[in-house]
Amino acid sequence: MQRIVTALVILIVIGGCREEEAAQEPVIRGLKVHEVAEAERSQTRRFPGVLEPSNLTVLSFEIGGRLAEFDLDVGQRLTEGEVVARLDPETLRLQAETAAAAVVQAQASARNAADTLKRQQELLDRGTTTRVAVDDAQSKADSAAAALVQAQKSLESAEENLEKADLRAPFAGIVNSVDATAFATLGAGAPIATMYSPDAFEVSFSVSFDAASELVVGKEASIRLADRPDVTLPAVVSEIGSRADTVSSFPIVLRLKDTHPLLKAGMAVETAIEFPLPVREGYPLPISALIKDGLSGSPGDAQSPAQAGVYVYDADTSTVRRETVTVGGIRENMVVVIDGLAPGDLVASAGVSFLKEGQEVKLLDPGG
Repeated sequence: MQRIVTALVILIVIGGCREEEAAQEPVIRGLKVHEVAEAERSQTRRFPGVLEPSNLTVLSFEIGGRLAEFDLDVGQRLTEGEVVARLDPETLRLQAETAAAAVVQAQASARNAADTLKRQQELLDRGTTTRVAVDDAQSKADSAAAALVQAQKSLESAEENLEKADLRAPFAGIVNSVDATAFATLGAGAPIATMYSPDAFEVSFSVSFDAASELVVGKEASIRLADRPDVTLPAVVSEIGSRADTVSSFPIVLRLKDTHPLLKAGMAVETAIEFPLPVREGYPLPISALIKDGLSGSPGDAQSPAQAGVYVYDADTSTVRRETVTVGGIRENMVVVIDGLAPGDLVASAGVSFLKEGQEVKLLDPGG
């Protein structure tokens, strides 16, 4: 029994020594790095905006009248020529019938006046009437002919108004708003609804003077839907405001070059435009490489770029050293460093919060 206890004690002592030796051995952390190589000459800046139709068309009747039964919904799709609304045609039909009757009466008056003029002319030729009578008959015939023309024009107008009782969509589009109710009495030009084409959208937002001065009409851009970040569409700068809408804020308009079935007016979007870097070029670096311990760095402003800390691998000592770099902007999921790094530098790209100045590390395989 004593031998067993002695053996156990020896095993415990040996195990404790081994644990102490293991605890004393330094742990060399594996290091995943990003090699500084590819140079960038631009940065991507993003601006929030709202999708708006490029052309918003107001639908209205050319004539006044009483609106008939009316059923139109916001978001409803219309085909070109589809009837959007209809005026009660009864009054317009009565006006057309009255105008037609006036034409018949004017025709009869014009015939009678022409016959009278002919008889007076024949009597004058036989010497049984006077020139004054002939001139009077001529005046009445001319007046009757003019009245006939006027009546015919009135009939044409009444018939045209009858055709205008139907308000049709001028193009295929989507209803943006409904501004009238059924059976309301409307004046000519009163808005009934607005519609827009689903193939033409734009986004407007404001930028600083420095950003506006670097843009030109026709510059390429992209737009991403806020609710569907996987949907990205190409766009182009179509308008640049020459006058600030607020202090040092200039309006910019982007026109979408393509369309998508999900696009609807009023959707929140994020625009992306490339701007030149403050210096000639920079180097892309994963955002995960930036040290986030708050011991260094600055957010930057319009006059000076932001600064941040990174760990650079030293091949001679197999350690990492802390460096301060200048960030000129963001491009996709990378920050663009414009100062503090050089091609060939190996920058820690993962686990930077577990590193410290001078810590010994070992490089991981690129695949690991």
